[in-house]
Amino acid sequence: MSRSSPEPGAVQRILGIDPGLRRTGFGVIDASGPRLSYVASGCISTLEAPTGDLPARLGLIFEGVSEVVQRFAPTQACVEIVFVNVNPQSTLLLGQARGAALAALCAARLAISEVTALQMKKAVVGHGHATKEQIQAMVMRLLNLPKAPGPDAADALGLAIAHSHSQTTLATLGQHSQRRTHAQTRGGRVY
Repeated sequence: MSRSSPEPGAVQRILGIDPGLRRTGFGVIDASGPRLSYVASGCISTLEAPTGDLPARLGLIFEGVSEVVQRFAPTQACVEIVFVNVNPQSTLLLGQARGAALAALCAARLAISEVTALQMKKAVVGHGHATKEQIQAMVMRLLNLPKAPGPDAADALGLAIAHSHSQTTLATLGQHSQRRTHAQTRGGRVY
C-alpha cells in the first residue's frame, strides 16, 4: 500500500530510479509546484558482486535503494519502465534489476509512478530522441547544477523531473476544472 500524495503546493521530495544491473541511477529533487531544487544523485553499483551472481547483484540494488530512501526520505518515487530490447536475456536481467528497486520502494511504502524513457526525454528535453548528453545538459540547467551529473544519475533526475511536471500539470488542471451543477440538453448537445 502506498502513502497518499502531499497536498498541492506542499514541497514534495521525489526519488527517480533508472534501473540497471551494473549501475542503478538515483536522483532526488524537491518540488513545490513548478519550482525544482536538487537534493542528491548518484549510482548504486553492483560491480563488487561477481558477474554471474545475479542474486547478490539484486540484493545490492535492493539494499542501495533502501539506503537512499532512508537517507533522503522521499515522499514519492518514479521508476523507468523497461521495454524489450533486441536481446531478450538482457531485457529479463534488466527487468529483475527493476524489480529489486521496485521491491525496495514498495517496502518503504512510497507512492510509485512509472515513466518510459521516451516520456522522460520529452518532459526534460522536449523530444523523445534526446541523447544522453542532451539529458545531462537539460538536467543541469533545470536544477541549476554547477556541472552535469553522470548519465545514470541524469536519467534518474530526469525521471523525477518528469514526474514533478506531470504532478504540476494535474494539479493545475484540477484547479481550473469547473464542475457543473446541472446541464441542459438541446438538440443532442449538453450546455
